[in-house]
Amino acid sequence: MLEFLTQSVKHFRHTGSIWPSSPLLARAMTKSLEDISGVRRILEVGPGTGPLTKGVLRRLRAGDQFDIVEINEVFCKLLEKEMLKKYRARHPHVSVRLHNAPIEDAALATGYDLIVCGLPFNNFPPKLVRSIFRQLLALLSDTGELVYFEYAGVRVMKAPIAGTAGRAHLKRIDAIGKSLRRNHAGSTELILGNFPPALTIRLKREGAEKSRGSRGKSARAK
Repeated sequence: MLEFLTQSVKHFRHTGSIWPSSPLLARAMTKSLEDISGVRRILEVGPGTGPLTKGVLRRLRAGDQFDIVEINEVFCKLLEKEMLKKYRARHPHVSVRLHNAPIEDAALATGYDLIVCGLPFNNFPPKLVRSIFRQLLALLSDTGELVYFEYAGVRVMKAPIAGTAGRAHLKRIDAIGKSLRRNHAGSTELILGNFPPALTIRLKREGAEKSRGSRGKSARAK
């Protein structure tokens, strides 16, 4: 907890919070893993000290592949020492890889069944936000799901003190989120038990939606 607070103050742009996510939020973010049969590929982006990582690790089974991407070197060392090294020793048949890099530079293959993202998008330039979401959605399998979260009402609360430029920035981020939910079968869930309350957002890969639509049109044509 102390290390999280220290790094949050130093690197608030990349952490976006001074409080780790709760187990309730972790369960909500990872619950869809139970519905995926066979060997699964999971990606987590921006784990921090690992509260969501723990939620994923609890649900992994033999043969699964779990990739974790974290830009902060201190967090990476902490994750490896306190969590991942011990997990690998107990579960040798699960692949868990930690990448110390920004998501834009991480060398990752496509085809993830679930991507869990904890990046603080409200802190990023809109151009970067759009670029990261394009990358994450492209990394999904056709039936994969991208889950991210934000603190409930955060942009509304920030707006009065953000200044003109800050309010314009928040409006652009909000518009990006609405567009993503509209175009990628988005759904939301409010997690009141988190501190502060959080909103999880689930997105599907656009290709999966298009392919289903195309099959439906072909069937009707026949």
